[in-house]
Amino acid sequence: MPKDLLAITDLSADEIGDLLKEAMRIKAKTKKGEAYRPLSEKTLVLIFQKPSNRTRVSFQVGMYQLGGHAVYLSPDDIQLGKRELVSDVARTLARYADGIMARLFGHETIVELARHSDVPVINGLTDLLHPCQVLADLLTILEWRENLEGARVAFVGDGNNVANSWLKAAVRLPIDIRMATPPGYEPDQEILQEAREAGISTIRLTNDPKDAVQEAEVIYSDVWASMGQEAEAEKRMRDFQGFQVDQALVDRADQDVRVMHCLPAHRGQEISDEVIEGPHSVVFDQAENRMHIQKAILAKLMG
Repeated sequence: MPKDLLAITDLSADEIGDLLKEAMRIKAKTKKGEAYRPLSEKTLVLIFQKPSNRTRVSFQVGMYQLGGHAVYLSPDDIQLGKRELVSDVARTLARYADGIMARLFGHETIVELARHSDVPVINGLTDLLHPCQVLADLLTILEWRENLEGARVAFVGDGNNVANSWLKAAVRLPIDIRMATPPGYEPDQEILQEAREAGISTIRLTNDPKDAVQEAEVIYSDVWASMGQEAEAEKRMRDFQGFQVDQALVDRADQDVRVMHCLPAHRGQEISDEVIEGPHSVVFDQAENRMHIQKAILAKLMG
C-alpha cells in the first residue's frame, strides 16, 4: 500500500482488490459483533473545510471501532492555508497523530498536506476527486455482483469529483462507464484522457441520459450543484433539465439495475423520491459502506 490515498490510482488493481476484500471481512466481523481493534491507541486527525454528515461520522465511528480515536478540526479551527501554512499544519499534526483525513476544496491542498506529512493522508473529498466514495460504491457492487469486470455503470448528471473518481477507477479496473452530462459539464479532461489511454475500460460520453442507461447495471446520480457552487444553482437547474433519474429512466436500464446516489440528495431534482425509495435503490447500502471501506483503508495505512 502507498503511504497516502489521495486518488484511486494511488492503488494498483491488486491493492484495490485486497482493500475491498478487507472491507468485506471487517464488515462481516462488525455485523457479528466481533471486536477488531488493530488501531488501538492510534489517533486520526479529521480536517474539514467542507462540513459533512457521512464523512465525519463514518471516519469517527470507524476509528472508534478499530480501537483508535479521532480528533475533529472544523473550518474555523485552523483555517488551513490562511491562518497557517499548509506545510506547517502537516508537519505539526504528523507529530501528534498517526494519520490525517482531510475534506477540502482545492485538490492541490491535500497534495501539499501529503507532501509535508510523515503520516498517512487520506482524501475525504476535494473538488477534483472523492476516492473513498467510489471505493465504497465498488464494495456495494461486489455485494450483489460476483466481480467488477465489465460492470455497466451509467453516471447521469454533473461531471464532478465523483464522476472523476469513477474514471480513476476505470484506469485500474475493467468496467464499462457511460457518462451523460449536459454540454459543458463533462468530467475533467485530463482524467478522462488518462482513463482512455489506460485502455482497459470502455468509456463513453453522451449528452443523452436515455442513451447512457440502456442495459446499465448501475445508474448513478449526484447533486447538480455541489458545495461551493451555490451561486450557479439557478443556471444549473436550467441546464440539467431532463437529467433527473426518475422511474421512466430506470425502466430503460437492465431489469435488475441498482440505483446509486452518494448523498446528500435533492429529491425532486437530480433523483425522484420514487426512485430513491424504490426497490432498485442501494443508496443507503452505499452510505453504510463508506464506513466499512474507510475502516479497511485506515487499517491498511495506519495499522
